[in-house]
Amino acid sequence: MKNNTSPRAAVCVVLFFLVTLFIIYSSNSRNEVFHYTSLRVQPHLPTSLKKWGVKTGYLPVSGNKTLDRHCHQCVIVTSSSHLLGSKLGAAIDQSECTIRMNDAPTTGYEADVGNKTTFRVVAHSSIFRVLKRPQEFVNKTLESTLIFWGPPVKMQKSLIKVIQRVSVAFPNMSAFVASPERMKQFDDLFRKETGKDRVTSRSWLSTGWFTMVIAVELCDRVHVYGMVPPNYCTRKPPPHKMPYHYYEPKGADECTTYIHNERSPKGNHHRFITEKRVFAKWASLYNITFSHPVWE
Repeated sequence: MKNNTSPRAAVCVVLFFLVTLFIIYSSNSRNEVFHYTSLRVQPHLPTSLKKWGVKTGYLPVSGNKTLDRHCHQCVIVTSSSHLLGSKLGAAIDQSECTIRMNDAPTTGYEADVGNKTTFRVVAHSSIFRVLKRPQEFVNKTLESTLIFWGPPVKMQKSLIKVIQRVSVAFPNMSAFVASPERMKQFDDLFRKETGKDRVTSRSWLSTGWFTMVIAVELCDRVHVYGMVPPNYCTRKPPPHKMPYHYYEPKGADECTTYIHNERSPKGNHHRFITEKRVFAKWASLYNITFSHPVWE
């Protein structure tokens, strides 16, 4: 037995080595096509979001595709538990373009949030949660486009490679990444609209911030479902406690999360309420409406 086993083991080792070299070579070859480098020039910040230029701000993960889709009417379906029991699914699915965020699922929630997804905006921190469920988020509908965002230093290390490998497994996957220049523009926009520097104020921009800007770039009209107004969590009497995400019924309370993030002077936090004040200002400028709840 020893004489038969040793040659077979040697052959297996050699085959494993060759396959490993092939994977490494293939991965490196794909990376040469996709150029994602650190910011080298100061990007221009147009006065209107409509003039940002969506075609140049988002890079294709594979191939030479261009994000050139334009929609007359879009809906943003938030991840808020305010949508539970709303029975809005049918109305949402009738929209021309539907935008969702991160790993908010539709399976099991179709009656309230619909099933159609045209664009899904995904944060760097949610990439693994999205890509590990391709049948739900990647391959469920052929028309869906994934738009990933994240700090360039994190994206170019390993996350880009992960997205590339999934795109190879699913050739129909249409995926784009916000360029370093566009990420800098998002920071500059936050400073322009709030008077606060994102880095020195130790703020993290939320996926909602990126999604709203992308929606304005892509759409003539935007209807947002489930987003609460800026004064919602400070009303008297305080609103009933509700989960932050509709798909996490035992998760943190929405308003507790908003207020903690807004008021925390330490650490890096999303400034949800500050962002919503900016959205309220953009409503009339960019034809944005809000419902469930309605903004006054």
